[in-house]
Amino acid sequence: MNHFDCVIIGAGAAGLMCAATAGQRGRKVALLDHANKVGKKILMSGGGRCNFTNYDIAPNNYLSANPHFCKSALSRFTQWDFIALVEKHGLAYHEKTLGQLFCDNKARDLLNILLAECEAGDVDIRTHCEILEIKKHSDGGFILTTGLGLYQCDSLVIATGGLSIPTMGATGFGYDIAKQFGLKVTARNASLVPFTFKGDWLTLAQQLAGVAADATVECNGQVFREALLFTHKGISGPAALQISNYWNPGDTVTVNWLPELDLQQQLHTWRQRAEKSQLTTLLSPWLAKRFITQWLEHHGLPHLLSKPLADWSNGDIDNLSHVLCAWPMQPTGTEGYRTAEVTKGGIDTDGVSSKTFAAKTEPNLYFIGEVLDVTGWLGGYNFQWAWASGYCAGQYV
Repeated sequence: MNHFDCVIIGAGAAGLMCAATAGQRGRKVALLDHANKVGKKILMSGGGRCNFTNYDIAPNNYLSANPHFCKSALSRFTQWDFIALVEKHGLAYHEKTLGQLFCDNKARDLLNILLAECEAGDVDIRTHCEILEIKKHSDGGFILTTGLGLYQCDSLVIATGGLSIPTMGATGFGYDIAKQFGLKVTARNASLVPFTFKGDWLTLAQQLAGVAADATVECNGQVFREALLFTHKGISGPAALQISNYWNPGDTVTVNWLPELDLQQQLHTWRQRAEKSQLTTLLSPWLAKRFITQWLEHHGLPHLLSKPLADWSNGDIDNLSHVLCAWPMQPTGTEGYRTAEVTKGGIDTDGVSSKTFAAKTEPNLYFIGEVLDVTGWLGGYNFQWAWASGYCAGQYV
């Protein structure tokens, strides 16, 4: 029987942070993972450079049935605290856009920092460790039956993440444990995920695959402005992923392909001065000619491609403005957990302490990171939630 003060299941961002924090408090910690290596999501994030936090972190960057739950942890371990940690280790990093911070070299540099912090806390890390059964012990702790033998612990932390990217080993294990010990689990959906189309819209997307544009997207009162990218399945890019957090099946997403331009006013101006250039040329600073041509053909407006601006009617101007600046996109669905960056929903936070992350009905059982019903925006927000929740729980396990 291996006895530890604390066993953490899940060696991702939250689990590593919690293990390092608890270990450096003098706790005897075991960090167990069923995968063949730790930190898989860290290594693949941000194209292999890991968008590890954001300069601008606030509670309104997160979704949860209880929007107040995340406030305590985010204020006790901020982005500046994590930045200080990586700077202590000499990590070279840069801001890419919108406050997003990436490793200059590779995500492995960041993972090595977390492993060094775990080593400083004498954390026992075990991979290839399948959890077969968890039972309560008579002393209030837990006994774990695993593929590597029995583990007994006073505190147990579940840091197993959500359902996103199952090819990397994601499972619903954490939700099952929550239910085993009487906690509620909210509805879960793939999020920060590309949209899919069917029919004519799918055909158009396939024709435009690879074309990207700066755009604004709006759904259910939330607006983002970033790149949109057509794919062979539908539409992706940062703007699509961001708005997917706020989209529900059947909802419409309104897209403005020309957020920098008052198109209606500009068209009136071009008409007044009898602009002779073709529409594709006039709009080329903002949109690819291939996009404009196929977009207008799809919307039944191909005649505007060659019609002199001086001859445009007010109806022509209104029609073009509508299809380019207020396009009602109605996705068929999303690409699902296969490509989703996160799982929206999870363990109901009403059953978990926002201070310690312990279950209110099981004071020695903790839940941290993505497994909880807290979902951040794209751009380093979910990693910051992992660091903050892991650090805060690590103070109490």
